[in-house]
Amino acid sequence: MKAPILVINCGSSSIKFALIDQAPDTPRLSGIAERLGSHEARLKLTDEHGSARDISLPRATHALALKTILEHLEVHRPIGIGHRVVHGGERFTAATLLDDAVVRTIRQTISLAPLHNPANLDGIVATRRLFEALPQVAVFDTAFHQTLPPHAYRYAIPEELYSRHGIRRYGFHGSSHAYVASRLAEVSSRGEGGWLIAHLGNGCSATAVWAGRSLDTSMGMTPLEGLVMGTRSGDVDPGLHLHLARQLGMSLEGIDQLLNQKSGLLGLSELTNDMRELEQAASEGHAGASLAIEVFCYRLAKTLAGLACALPRVDGIAFTGGIGENSPLVRARTLGHLEALGVRLDSDANEGLGRGVEGQIHAQGATPTPEIRVIPTDEEGYIASQTRALIASLASTHQTEEVL
Repeated sequence: MKAPILVINCGSSSIKFALIDQAPDTPRLSGIAERLGSHEARLKLTDEHGSARDISLPRATHALALKTILEHLEVHRPIGIGHRVVHGGERFTAATLLDDAVVRTIRQTISLAPLHNPANLDGIVATRRLFEALPQVAVFDTAFHQTLPPHAYRYAIPEELYSRHGIRRYGFHGSSHAYVASRLAEVSSRGEGGWLIAHLGNGCSATAVWAGRSLDTSMGMTPLEGLVMGTRSGDVDPGLHLHLARQLGMSLEGIDQLLNQKSGLLGLSELTNDMRELEQAASEGHAGASLAIEVFCYRLAKTLAGLACALPRVDGIAFTGGIGENSPLVRARTLGHLEALGVRLDSDANEGLGRGVEGQIHAQGATPTPEIRVIPTDEEGYIASQTRALIASLASTHQTEEVL
């Protein structure tokens, strides 16, 4: 590998990582350390040749898991490390070199992402101790959406809640949306025009992008707002919380768990949060699975249509993420609700496109219509490119200062 970047995505009990070459399409060494802190903790590695290894790490901490990962990277020493950080608040609008002051500022955003930022910080703290000599960079999920105008990010609540407490819409999945937007500019004849991007996985979000900039997005202050997701409800009546508390005696913690972990596709189907399993069950007549798919697709279409308001024109719609890339059914049913936007699907092309393959699935005709594209996302590649660019910029600045 040539000048690789190590990308770290640290969760509360897991660490995903990838070692990404200067040429981003080069096969990667990647893996995941999961179930950290338990007796079942283990590290799963896949090398550049596709060979897999499974290493037991009973009771491993994040620090021990990172140390073990480092030992398996000895042959390919990284030149820098890029960290995924979920929430950057309003302070961070771009990839940022990590130092003590930046870490303190990220810690101040924990209240905005209590389930995500503490785990991200655990990885950062442990990695900075293990790799003291390497430059390390934070790439924020929220940064891409800092171009939203106030009329898109403000809630209609008292001003003080925003000005003093930062309560506003931030948006997430920024690395994915930014990568897809840049890829669309490369492959589409429409270039950097107006695009509606649907990132569909266990977590789902949609974004309106104009000239490579996010103008509106479906997620809000937290990743719960917006689309129906695997286990998240997405948008519900704000009064539901009070109703559940009064009528069912539920606590705030119980309601939060209900809406984040027991709702969405899982709650509607009472079967699973996996779209592949739902499609199979629906084909066999499972009513709950059919309903879950219909609600998912209708709510997605409704959101995409609403996001079109943010754009001067709609040049196309792009699907990405595990569901967006691999489910012709979801794409077809969603687009079936969007005839008002002038979309025309090539059903054969749609059915033939899956398993993470990039392609266009709009019908060709004499009258121009919005393009419909499937773009496999590469969040790790985007984080690596942002990290590499910042390190190169800092090195260039340092060299200039030395000359002066």
